Amino acid sequence: MASYILRRIVSTIAVMAMVGIFVFLLLRLAPGDPADMIAGRNATPEMIAGIREKLGLNDPMPVQFLRWVQGMLGGDFGTSIFAGRPVLELISQRLEPTLSLSILTMILSVSVGVSFGILAAWRTSGLIDRLLAAFSAFGYSVPVFVIGYFLIYFFAIWTHWLPVQGYVPIDGGLGPWFVHLILPTLALSLGYIAFIARVTRASMLEALSEDYMRTAAAKGASSYAMLLHHALKNAGVPILTVIGISFAYMIGGVVLTETVFNIPGIGRLVVDAINNRDYPIIQSVLILTSGLYVLINLTVDLAYTFIDPRIRY
Repeated sequence: MASYILRRIVSTIAVMAMVGIFVFLLLRLAPGDPADMIAGRNATPEMIAGIREKLGLNDPMPVQFLRWVQGMLGGDFGTSIFAGRPVLELISQRLEPTLSLSILTMILSVSVGVSFGILAAWRTSGLIDRLLAAFSAFGYSVPVFVIGYFLIYFFAIWTHWLPVQGYVPIDGGLGPWFVHLILPTLALSLGYIAFIARVTRASMLEALSEDYMRTAAAKGASSYAMLLHHALKNAGVPILTVIGISFAYMIGGVVLTETVFNIPGIGRLVVDAINNRDYPIIQSVLILTSGLYVLINLTVDLAYTFIDPRIRY
């Protein structure tokens, strides 16, 4: 296990190095000049040249890359070109809405998706199984922003049950905080619920068809013990895998959801930074989210051995 963890850490460092190079070159080689955008339409060539010199954009690419990497290793992710403030400060201010939405979405997706998948497998071809098939088709095919606008129209504009948009911090009251996150959480979680439920159902059906399940039934095991102790435990590896993948893929869904519901999170910060070609913000968010993605994959791989003792590295 120690050697496996060491190999994964080394591979993680290599992956993050490649991601850093890719992100740096992608933004630098993209069309458009941030100095020109900062200077404005009436700027003279001398003003633009001065801004480029101040930002270090005239330095060779390797010099800019090494300066950027050294700053990140020292905890300095740079200063926003347009806001003029440290990037980490801007990210930390937007972190609470994004974490709140992501955590609530994962709690809802995992609890409902796994439960729905277990019931569908236990009563295959029944009503719950047919409902799951219809719900999965809906969750897979309809984009997040379409679901979001539908929920806004029905629950906010038509019935006036929930607020349309916005976000209330936790220190502003737990009730208002939760109420403002109901619609975005539902919009973001529907697709993941369908995904997790379908994988759970398939894994549970495979486990329920094994010989040890018939042996457990012959020994008089209860339905509860057969489902949760025997079948779910042996079907846990693919279920855990899809949960980890869902959490990693949620990063892209958060951007759309925060835009639709006007939530001032990291997703909105990235959209504004892309529109303004604010290199430091885009690079920092991409690196941090890539690191989170790799960390989730590593955690899922290590968790396999606790779910299934037969797995050894």
